Amino acid sequence: MSRSLAALVIGNSKYKKAGKLKNPANDAADMAVALAGCGFTVTTLIDGTHKQMDKALLDFKASLKKTDVGLFFFAGHGVQIAGENYLAAVDVKVTDEAEAKHSSLALNRVIDMMETSDTKTDIIILDACRNNPWARAWRGDDARGLAPVYAPRGTLIAYATSPGQLASDGKGRNGAYTAALLEHLATPDVSVEAMFKRVRNTLSAATAQKQISWEHTSLAGEFYFNLSVAQRITDYGPAALSDDLFEIDTKKKSHKIISELKSLTWPRQNPAMAGITSGMIGKVAKDTLFVMGRNIYQASTGNSNSATSFIHDFNAKTAGAPIVSRKAILDGMLFEIFFDKTGALRDEPKFRRFNEVFELQRFAALKSSFDFLAACLLPYAGRYYAIPGKGHEVVADVRLGKKNNEAIVEVFVGGQQVLRIDDDEPGGWGDADDGKIHYRKRTKKQVEEWLSEQLIVPERLLKISFSHPVAADEILHLPMGWTCRLPA
Repeated sequence: MSRSLAALVIGNSKYKKAGKLKNPANDAADMAVALAGCGFTVTTLIDGTHKQMDKALLDFKASLKKTDVGLFFFAGHGVQIAGENYLAAVDVKVTDEAEAKHSSLALNRVIDMMETSDTKTDIIILDACRNNPWARAWRGDDARGLAPVYAPRGTLIAYATSPGQLASDGKGRNGAYTAALLEHLATPDVSVEAMFKRVRNTLSAATAQKQISWEHTSLAGEFYFNLSVAQRITDYGPAALSDDLFEIDTKKKSHKIISELKSLTWPRQNPAMAGITSGMIGKVAKDTLFVMGRNIYQASTGNSNSATSFIHDFNAKTAGAPIVSRKAILDGMLFEIFFDKTGALRDEPKFRRFNEVFELQRFAALKSSFDFLAACLLPYAGRYYAIPGKGHEVVADVRLGKKNNEAIVEVFVGGQQVLRIDDDEPGGWGDADDGKIHYRKRTKKQVEEWLSEQLIVPERLLKISFSHPVAADEILHLPMGWTCRLPA
């Protein structure tokens, strides 16, 4: 199941006429990361002026064309004027209510824009129920918090607290409401309504029931911020996607082969591979073939020459088998690279035979397997320069040092310098006792292989340019403890 998700996230802290709020900028930055992790394409605006907020909303409207789900998040000052809600820009004019209205973003405008878009589901989240710091300067009543609003069909509007009540700026990095959101947002397989109930419970406990969040919903269908792969992918059953749940029946030849492949002993794995023939493949259920594919890849990374040979000669080894059966085995091999035995995304892919398997992407008849992988990885798009399986080329420009011509100094992808200290790996600049960068000597080919793994892009699709010509046998200096990975 593929979903198109877009979000506009705004956090205003540095108000010119009300002093600085501590949390909203942090709230927006952290929500942007969380939403990106759930598959949203996120636009973030920090400390937006009225003009910037207006433009951001117009751009957001354009981005919602052919989008399934739109989400708007605002943290900062929100005020109620004559029963309507306004989200204050950092340069809001506060002489009177009229000026404030015309220099703020009207919540009704956001609602109307999202209602008339192509989206099926719209979510508006407001951590903006703080006190009105300008109330004394205005003639009108000091209406507390934000007013309730009508939620059009397919829309959920979530407030940090109940209508007419106030929420305070938090004591930590995040406001209490956003902190609760961040705790529950990415919980797998929890519907959006159930997620907000969890947020309400957490928020209530954190504030001694002084702040109770509230939602108005007219959603017509179910929405989940984070669907586990077993819920998103229906091609195979849960026991295949989480193959630690797959029950082995050794009376079946195919199950016996899987059992031997799971042995982690190549003297048992190699003979088992001999039993995988085109005739046998055509008689086996696709869930079993998927699990078999997973374990063929696992065996190949553990030095089973027969499993590795099967990958290299996949077309020949499976020739004559039904297309759906061949697909199930290759689907399993690709899935095993990126997902663990519970069906969760690996922190780091299994790279040992990564490039060998992705060589099969050259064959048009096998395209559906790579489409399957791309669908599995789509919610994690923010972790990749290009979603594996899509077949997109990635260009990397490597700059070598001037004083030390062999030292890799910078790596540019998409115009951005991406080489950085890996905080999770010792040996980088921050961990070196002498304060110097230490290097590993690597050939040009080894550097290219390293970049393929770092960028998670098959070598066939990775185009690398060096700042000056590098001979095939030339030794380059690769900084130890540095990475090109996108931050998780």
